[in-house]
Amino acid sequence: MGSHEIVRSRAYSRAGLVGNPSDGYNGKTISFTFSEFYAETVMYEAPHIELLPNRRDRSIYANLEDLERNVRECGYYGGIRLLQASLKRFHEYCIQHDVDRGGRNFAMRYFSNIPHHVGMAGSSAIITACFRGLMKFYGVEIPKAELANIVLSVEAEELGIGAGLQDRVAQAYQGLTYMDFDKDLMARQGHGFYEPIDAALLPNVYIGYKRRLSEGSEVFHNDIRARFNMGETRVVDAMKTWADLAERTREALLAGRRDEIGELLDANFDLRSDLYRIHPENIEMVEAARATGASAKFTGSGGAIVGTFRDEPMFLKLKSKLDPLGVAVFKPTLI
Repeated sequence: MGSHEIVRSRAYSRAGLVGNPSDGYNGKTISFTFSEFYAETVMYEAPHIELLPNRRDRSIYANLEDLERNVRECGYYGGIRLLQASLKRFHEYCIQHDVDRGGRNFAMRYFSNIPHHVGMAGSSAIITACFRGLMKFYGVEIPKAELANIVLSVEAEELGIGAGLQDRVAQAYQGLTYMDFDKDLMARQGHGFYEPIDAALLPNVYIGYKRRLSEGSEVFHNDIRARFNMGETRVVDAMKTWADLAERTREALLAGRRDEIGELLDANFDLRSDLYRIHPENIEMVEAARATGASAKFTGSGGAIVGTFRDEPMFLKLKSKLDPLGVAVFKPTLI
Protein backbone atom coordinates (compact mmCIF):
# COMPACT_ATOMS: atom_id res chain seq x y z
CA MET A 1 0.00 0.00 0.00
CA GLY A 2 1.12 3.59 -0.59
CA SER A 3 2.59 5.64 2.24
CA HIS A 4 -0.36 8.09 2.23
CA GLU A 5 -3.13 5.53 1.96
CA ILE A 6 -5.78 5.48 4.66
CA VAL A 7 -6.54 1.95 5.87
CA ARG A 8 -10.13 1.52 7.06
CA SER A 9 -11.09 -1.85 8.61
CA ARG A 10 -14.28 -3.15 10.19
CA ALA A 11 -15.45 -6.01 12.35
CA TYR A 12 -19.14 -6.59 12.93
CA SER A 13 -21.29 -7.26 15.96
CA ARG A 14 -22.35 -10.85 16.46
CA ALA A 15 -25.38 -12.62 17.84
CA GLY A 16 -25.03 -16.02 19.45
CA LEU A 17 -27.88 -17.90 17.78
CA VAL A 18 -27.71 -21.14 19.75
CA GLY A 19 -25.36 -23.18 21.91
CA ASN A 20 -23.96 -20.35 23.99
CA PRO A 21 -22.52 -20.28 26.61
CA SER A 22 -21.00 -23.71 25.87
CA ASP A 23 -18.30 -22.19 23.65
CA GLY A 24 -16.13 -21.54 26.69
CA TYR A 25 -16.55 -25.16 27.81
CA ASN A 26 -15.56 -27.17 24.70
CA GLY A 27 -19.13 -27.08 23.43
CA LYS A 28 -20.75 -26.12 20.11
CA THR A 29 -22.42 -22.92 18.97
CA ILE A 30 -23.85 -21.15 15.94
CA SER A 31 -23.41 -17.39 15.60
CA PHE A 32 -23.87 -14.73 12.97
CA THR A 33 -22.47 -11.27 12.34
CA PHE A 34 -24.61 -8.38 11.11
CA SER A 35 -23.90 -4.97 9.62
CA GLU A 36 -26.12 -2.70 11.74
CA PHE A 37 -23.47 -2.52 14.49
CA TYR A 38 -19.73 -2.53 13.89
CA ALA A 39 -16.33 -1.39 15.10
CA GLU A 40 -13.96 0.38 12.73
CA THR A 41 -10.30 1.39 12.84
CA VAL A 42 -8.69 4.00 10.62
CA MET A 43 -4.90 4.01 10.13
CA TYR A 44 -2.45 6.16 8.24
CA GLU A 45 1.33 6.45 8.14
CA ALA A 46 2.80 8.67 10.87
CA PRO A 47 6.21 9.44 12.44
CA HIS A 48 5.24 7.71 15.68
CA ILE A 49 2.71 5.15 16.89
CA GLU A 50 -0.23 7.24 18.03
CA LEU A 51 -3.57 5.98 19.35
CA LEU A 52 -6.26 8.64 19.16
CA PRO A 53 -8.98 8.62 21.83
CA ASN A 54 -12.63 8.00 21.07
CA ARG A 55 -15.67 9.42 22.88
CA ARG A 56 -15.51 6.53 25.34
CA ASP A 57 -11.94 7.51 26.31
CA ARG A 58 -12.88 11.00 27.52
CA SER A 59 -11.25 12.48 30.62
CA ILE A 60 -12.95 15.91 30.48
CA TYR A 61 -16.64 16.25 31.37
CA ALA A 62 -19.06 19.17 31.52
CA ASN A 63 -20.14 18.16 35.05
CA LEU A 64 -20.70 15.13 37.27
CA GLU A 65 -23.93 14.25 35.48
CA ASP A 66 -22.02 14.16 32.19
CA LEU A 67 -19.37 11.90 33.74
CA GLU A 68 -22.02 9.57 35.16
CA ARG A 69 -23.80 9.33 31.80
CA ASN A 70 -20.53 8.59 29.98
CA VAL A 71 -19.55 5.86 32.43
CA ARG A 72 -23.03 4.30 32.21
CA GLU A 73 -22.90 4.22 28.41
CA CYS A 74 -19.23 3.45 27.79
CA GLY A 75 -17.91 1.79 30.95
CA TYR A 76 -14.83 2.75 32.92
CA TYR A 77 -12.09 1.49 30.67
CA GLY A 78 -12.67 2.86 27.18
CA GLY A 79 -11.20 1.38 24.04
CA ILE A 80 -7.58 2.55 24.00
CA ARG A 81 -6.57 -0.36 26.24
CA LEU A 82 -8.01 -2.76 23.62
CA LEU A 83 -5.83 -1.17 20.93
CA GLN A 84 -2.75 -1.16 23.17
CA ALA A 85 -3.15 -4.84 23.99
CA SER A 86 -3.80 -5.65 20.31
CA LEU A 87 -0.66 -3.85 19.17
CA LYS A 88 1.42 -5.66 21.79
CA ARG A 89 0.12 -9.04 20.58
CA PHE A 90 0.61 -8.11 16.92
CA HIS A 91 4.20 -7.10 17.68
CA GLU A 92 4.79 -10.48 19.33
CA TYR A 93 3.22 -12.26 16.34
CA CYS A 94 5.55 -10.40 13.96
CA ILE A 95 8.60 -11.40 16.00
CA GLN A 96 7.52 -15.05 16.10
CA HIS A 97 6.89 -15.13 12.34
CA ASP A 98 9.84 -12.94 11.22
CA VAL A 99 7.56 -10.28 9.77
CA ASP A 100 9.48 -7.26 8.48
CA ARG A 101 7.46 -4.13 9.22
CA GLY A 102 9.94 -1.87 7.45
CA GLY A 103 10.22 0.56 10.35
CA ARG A 104 6.81 2.04 9.49
CA ASN A 105 4.68 3.72 12.15
CA PHE A 106 1.07 4.87 12.11
CA ALA A 107 -1.66 6.82 13.80
CA MET A 108 -4.85 4.91 14.57
CA ARG A 109 -8.29 5.94 15.67
CA TYR A 110 -11.30 3.75 16.30
CA PHE A 111 -15.06 3.99 16.27
CA SER A 112 -17.76 1.65 17.53
CA ASN A 113 -21.55 1.94 17.50
CA ILE A 114 -22.01 -1.47 19.17
CA PRO A 115 -24.11 -1.04 22.34
CA HIS A 116 -21.85 -1.42 25.33
CA HIS A 117 -22.05 -4.66 27.36
CA VAL A 118 -25.30 -6.10 26.01
CA GLY A 119 -23.83 -9.34 24.69
CA MET A 120 -23.03 -8.23 21.13
CA ALA A 121 -19.23 -8.67 21.26
CA GLY A 122 -18.20 -5.02 21.25
CA SER A 123 -14.71 -5.46 22.70
CA SER A 124 -13.68 -8.28 20.37
CA ALA A 125 -15.01 -6.29 17.39
CA ILE A 126 -12.64 -3.42 18.18
CA ILE A 127 -9.72 -5.84 18.53
CA THR A 128 -10.60 -7.73 15.33
CA ALA A 129 -10.95 -4.47 13.38
CA CYS A 130 -7.58 -3.37 14.75
CA PHE A 131 -5.91 -6.61 13.62
CA ARG A 132 -7.51 -6.36 10.17
CA GLY A 133 -6.07 -2.87 9.84
CA LEU A 134 -2.61 -3.99 10.98
CA MET A 135 -2.66 -6.95 8.58
CA LYS A 136 -3.52 -4.67 5.66
CA PHE A 137 -1.09 -1.92 6.68
CA TYR A 138 1.87 -4.31 6.97
CA GLY A 139 0.79 -6.84 4.32
CA VAL A 140 0.47 -9.71 6.81
CA GLU A 141 -1.89 -12.69 6.35
CA ILE A 142 -3.17 -14.40 9.51
CA PRO A 143 -5.46 -17.43 8.95
CA LYS A 144 -8.98 -16.88 10.31
CA ALA A 145 -8.84 -19.64 12.92
CA GLU A 146 -5.51 -18.31 14.22
CA LEU A 147 -6.79 -14.74 14.20
CA ALA A 148 -9.69 -15.79 16.45
CA ASN A 149 -7.21 -17.37 18.90
CA ILE A 150 -5.06 -14.23 18.96
CA VAL A 151 -8.05 -11.94 19.54
CA LEU A 152 -9.14 -14.13 22.45
CA SER A 153 -5.62 -14.00 23.91
CA VAL A 154 -5.71 -10.20 23.77
CA GLU A 155 -8.82 -10.17 25.93
CA ALA A 156 -8.24 -13.15 28.20
CA GLU A 157 -4.46 -12.98 28.75
CA GLU A 158 -3.57 -9.32 28.24
CA LEU A 159 -6.67 -7.72 29.75
CA GLY A 160 -8.14 -10.41 32.01
CA ILE A 161 -11.58 -10.26 30.34
CA GLY A 162 -13.50 -13.51 30.78
CA ALA A 163 -14.39 -14.72 27.30
CA GLY A 164 -14.84 -17.71 25.02
CA LEU A 165 -13.86 -18.25 21.40
CA GLN A 166 -17.33 -17.91 19.88
CA ASP A 167 -17.32 -14.13 19.34
CA ARG A 168 -13.81 -14.07 17.90
CA VAL A 169 -14.49 -16.97 15.50
CA ALA A 170 -17.76 -15.35 14.37
CA GLN A 171 -16.01 -12.05 13.69
CA ALA A 172 -13.02 -13.66 11.97
CA TYR A 173 -15.20 -15.75 9.62
CA GLN A 174 -18.26 -13.43 9.38
CA GLY A 175 -21.70 -14.48 8.20
CA LEU A 176 -23.37 -17.53 9.78
CA THR A 177 -20.89 -19.95 11.37
CA TYR A 178 -21.18 -23.32 13.14
CA MET A 179 -18.43 -23.98 15.67
CA ASP A 180 -17.34 -27.16 17.43
CA PHE A 181 -14.81 -26.60 20.22
CA ASP A 182 -14.16 -30.29 20.93
CA LYS A 183 -11.36 -30.59 23.51
CA ASP A 184 -9.32 -33.25 21.66
CA LEU A 185 -9.68 -31.42 18.35
CA MET A 186 -8.58 -28.14 19.94
CA ALA A 187 -5.55 -29.85 21.49
CA ARG A 188 -4.63 -31.56 18.23
CA GLN A 189 -4.91 -28.67 15.77
CA GLY A 190 -4.97 -25.59 18.00
CA HIS A 191 -8.51 -24.59 17.05
CA GLY A 192 -11.99 -26.01 16.65
CA PHE A 193 -14.01 -27.06 13.62
CA TYR A 194 -15.53 -23.95 12.05
CA GLU A 195 -18.10 -24.29 9.27
CA PRO A 196 -19.64 -21.36 7.36
CA ILE A 197 -23.36 -21.94 6.68
CA ASP A 198 -25.40 -20.23 3.97
CA ALA A 199 -27.31 -17.44 5.73
CA ALA A 200 -30.20 -17.92 3.28
CA LEU A 201 -31.05 -21.12 5.18
CA LEU A 202 -32.05 -19.13 8.27
CA PRO A 203 -35.69 -18.48 9.12
CA ASN A 204 -36.73 -14.85 9.80
CA VAL A 205 -34.63 -13.57 12.69
CA TYR A 206 -34.83 -10.41 14.80
CA ILE A 207 -32.63 -8.81 17.44
CA GLY A 208 -33.83 -6.73 20.38
CA TYR A 209 -31.52 -4.86 22.73
CA LYS A 210 -31.71 -2.68 25.81
CA ARG A 211 -28.66 -0.53 26.53
CA ARG A 212 -29.57 0.09 30.16
CA LEU A 213 -29.03 -3.56 31.17
CA SER A 214 -25.32 -3.55 30.44
CA GLU A 215 -23.45 -6.20 32.41
CA GLY A 216 -19.93 -7.40 31.63
CA SER A 217 -19.73 -11.01 30.51
CA GLU A 218 -16.75 -11.53 32.84
CA VAL A 219 -19.15 -10.85 35.75
CA PHE A 220 -21.84 -13.02 34.20
CA HIS A 221 -19.73 -16.13 33.62
CA ASN A 222 -17.60 -16.32 36.78
CA ASP A 223 -19.86 -18.38 39.05
CA ILE A 224 -20.65 -20.96 36.35
CA ARG A 225 -16.95 -21.32 35.53
CA ALA A 226 -16.14 -22.23 39.13
CA ARG A 227 -19.02 -24.71 39.31
CA PHE A 228 -17.98 -26.28 35.99
CA ASN A 229 -14.36 -26.59 37.14
CA MET A 230 -15.54 -28.34 40.29
CA GLY A 231 -17.37 -30.85 38.11
CA GLU A 232 -20.88 -29.96 39.28
CA THR A 233 -23.07 -32.41 37.35
CA ARG A 234 -25.87 -29.93 36.70
CA VAL A 235 -23.49 -27.45 35.04
CA VAL A 236 -21.50 -30.06 33.10
CA ASP A 237 -24.73 -31.61 31.76
CA ALA A 238 -26.07 -28.18 30.79
CA MET A 239 -22.98 -27.51 28.65
CA LYS A 240 -23.56 -30.81 26.83
CA THR A 241 -27.22 -29.94 26.28
CA TRP A 242 -26.36 -26.52 24.83
CA ALA A 243 -23.82 -28.13 22.49
CA ASP A 244 -26.47 -30.65 21.40
CA LEU A 245 -28.93 -27.81 20.67
CA ALA A 246 -26.33 -26.22 18.37
CA GLU A 247 -25.77 -29.52 16.55
CA ARG A 248 -29.52 -30.07 16.13
CA THR A 249 -29.95 -26.51 14.84
CA ARG A 250 -27.17 -27.05 12.28
CA GLU A 251 -28.85 -30.25 11.08
CA ALA A 252 -32.23 -28.53 10.84
CA LEU A 253 -30.76 -25.60 8.87
CA LEU A 254 -28.91 -27.82 6.41
CA ALA A 255 -32.01 -30.00 5.93
CA GLY A 256 -34.23 -26.98 5.30
CA ARG A 257 -36.34 -27.59 8.43
CA ARG A 258 -36.61 -23.90 9.41
CA ASP A 259 -39.73 -24.41 11.48
CA GLU A 260 -37.75 -26.37 14.07
CA ILE A 261 -35.27 -23.58 14.84
CA GLY A 262 -37.45 -21.44 17.12
CA GLU A 263 -38.13 -24.13 19.72
CA LEU A 264 -34.41 -24.99 19.85
CA LEU A 265 -33.59 -21.34 20.63
CA ASP A 266 -36.28 -21.27 23.32
CA ALA A 267 -34.84 -24.43 24.89
CA ASN A 268 -31.42 -22.73 24.95
CA PHE A 269 -32.76 -19.84 27.05
CA ASP A 270 -34.98 -21.99 29.27
CA LEU A 271 -31.98 -24.03 30.39
CA ARG A 272 -30.02 -20.84 30.96
CA SER A 273 -32.73 -19.33 33.15
CA ASP A 274 -32.80 -22.56 35.14
CA LEU A 275 -29.05 -22.36 35.82
CA TYR A 276 -28.18 -18.66 35.97
CA ARG A 277 -29.33 -15.73 38.05
CA ILE A 278 -30.97 -13.54 35.40
CA HIS A 279 -32.01 -9.92 35.84
CA PRO A 280 -35.84 -9.66 36.04
CA GLU A 281 -35.92 -7.10 33.21
CA ASN A 282 -34.07 -9.57 30.97
CA ILE A 283 -36.67 -12.24 31.73
CA GLU A 284 -39.45 -9.69 31.07
CA MET A 285 -37.90 -8.92 27.66
CA VAL A 286 -37.79 -12.61 26.68
CA GLU A 287 -41.32 -13.29 27.92
CA ALA A 288 -42.71 -10.24 26.11
CA ALA A 289 -41.16 -11.40 22.84
CA ARG A 290 -42.48 -14.93 23.29
CA ALA A 291 -45.97 -13.60 24.01
CA THR A 292 -46.15 -12.54 20.34
CA GLY A 293 -45.42 -16.10 19.17
CA ALA A 294 -41.75 -15.40 18.44
CA SER A 295 -38.86 -17.36 19.95
CA ALA A 296 -36.31 -15.56 22.15
CA LYS A 297 -32.93 -16.13 23.81
CA PHE A 298 -29.90 -14.04 24.74
CA THR A 299 -27.49 -13.02 21.98
CA GLY A 300 -24.72 -13.28 24.56
CA SER A 301 -24.63 -12.54 28.27
CA GLY A 302 -27.80 -10.51 28.68
CA GLY A 303 -29.24 -7.18 27.60
CA ALA A 304 -30.01 -8.31 24.05
CA ILE A 305 -32.13 -11.10 22.59
CA VAL A 306 -32.29 -12.94 19.29
CA GLY A 307 -35.12 -15.06 18.00
CA THR A 308 -37.23 -16.17 15.06
CA PHE A 309 -40.54 -14.75 13.89
CA ARG A 310 -43.11 -16.04 11.41
CA ASP A 311 -44.02 -13.03 9.27
CA GLU A 312 -44.28 -9.25 9.05
CA PRO A 313 -47.42 -8.94 11.25
CA MET A 314 -45.58 -10.86 14.00
CA PHE A 315 -42.52 -8.62 13.62
CA LEU A 316 -44.67 -5.49 13.99
CA LYS A 317 -46.29 -7.06 17.05
CA LEU A 318 -42.80 -7.72 18.46
CA LYS A 319 -41.85 -4.08 18.01
CA SER A 320 -45.02 -2.79 19.64
CA LYS A 321 -44.70 -5.22 22.56
CA LEU A 322 -41.01 -4.52 23.26
CA ASP A 323 -40.96 -0.79 22.62
CA PRO A 324 -42.67 0.11 25.94
CA LEU A 325 -39.92 -1.88 27.72
CA GLY A 326 -37.26 0.33 26.13
CA VAL A 327 -36.17 -2.45 23.78
CA ALA A 328 -35.14 -1.57 20.22
CA VAL A 329 -36.05 -4.32 17.71
CA PHE A 330 -34.68 -4.75 14.20
CA LYS A 331 -34.08 -7.31 11.47
CA PRO A 332 -30.32 -7.92 11.28
CA THR A 333 -28.54 -7.79 7.92
CA LEU A 334 -26.10 -10.70 7.94
CA ILE A 335 -22.62 -9.94 6.68
